[in-house]
Amino acid sequence: MRVLAALSGGVDSAVAAARAVDAGHEVVGVHMALSRNRAQLRSGSRGCCSIEDAGDARRAADVLGIPYYVWDLSERFEDTVIADFLSEYAAGRTPNPCVRCNEHIKFEALLDKALALGFDAVCTGHYARIERPGGGQPELHRARDAAKDQSYVLAVMGPERLARSMFPLGDAASKDDVRAEAAARGLSVSAKPDSYDICFVADGDTQGFLRERLGARPGEVVDTTGAVVGAHDGAYAYTIGQRKGLALGRPAPDGKPRYVLSIEPVSNTVVVGPAEALRVGGIQGDAAVWLARPEGDDWSACAVQVRAHGEAVPAQARALGDEVEVQLADGASGLQGVAPGQSLVLYSGTQVLGQATVRATTPAARA
Repeated sequence: MRVLAALSGGVDSAVAAARAVDAGHEVVGVHMALSRNRAQLRSGSRGCCSIEDAGDARRAADVLGIPYYVWDLSERFEDTVIADFLSEYAAGRTPNPCVRCNEHIKFEALLDKALALGFDAVCTGHYARIERPGGGQPELHRARDAAKDQSYVLAVMGPERLARSMFPLGDAASKDDVRAEAAARGLSVSAKPDSYDICFVADGDTQGFLRERLGARPGEVVDTTGAVVGAHDGAYAYTIGQRKGLALGRPAPDGKPRYVLSIEPVSNTVVVGPAEALRVGGIQGDAAVWLARPEGDDWSACAVQVRAHGEAVPAQARALGDEVEVQLADGASGLQGVAPGQSLVLYSGTQVLGQATVRATTPAARA
């Protein structure tokens, strides 16, 4: 097959491309330039897509003996991923930009362009597995290394794009093994630090980034009775479940810590309250993308995950058009502070069933 390997400049994508070459595919490497000023997107191990990364990707391609190109996707990245990030926070929601990047950049812009150029598939360094039981339709499964599993952020890609994707690291035993393999292959990125946090907020100051882009929007912080207990410079700087940095001027009557319970963008108000009010018993999601859609509209047993590195908890779910309704199983714990805008991913064992965007939640007491 003709395979386009996405080379980020990190160790994972380099080893994934190397394995694709070993498998006998005709591989071409491409680095996605996501900013016209790529130097601003990395600070130490934070962020990605810097000039340094582009150079590392080129050197990896040279070692592998494959052609290498840089594609400018900066305008698409700004208009989709960053624009969505800003609009979601402005609307009082909590987005996951990695999910949107996979949806709009890696498995939409990149894959669609690759197919138009005659490639059969795109290869990336994501930790997830694709299985085809009996040679049938592809299924997305968790990676062998649970600590590195990235199936959560890939669930949005849909069955058509999954069928055109390759994840050679899905069966890797550990990241240490991948680094050792890179070193054995002579890849200079073998010891390069992992990137983390939001790539376009390289200094890690998400609140500062939002304030710079959205401006100051002063408002009130209130408790569940409506009493004003503090002030803020922008409701967008808060997330549901947040405890630190609230700067409340009035302690709770019981003396216990208070957490952000909701964000009201219309009134520009942040509501705080006790920890027990964060417990979730039900979740409603929309814009569902199914990899293995359940038949009918009956309730089905599954596991639900709402954060990239969160725990999957037992639940019942049903599909209603492009919406998903979830009820946590009796006694299930671990889901607190679920915010609108987060990705809701459904699993059956290691298999990803589908994904939706959280629209609303039901408190545990009323689920």
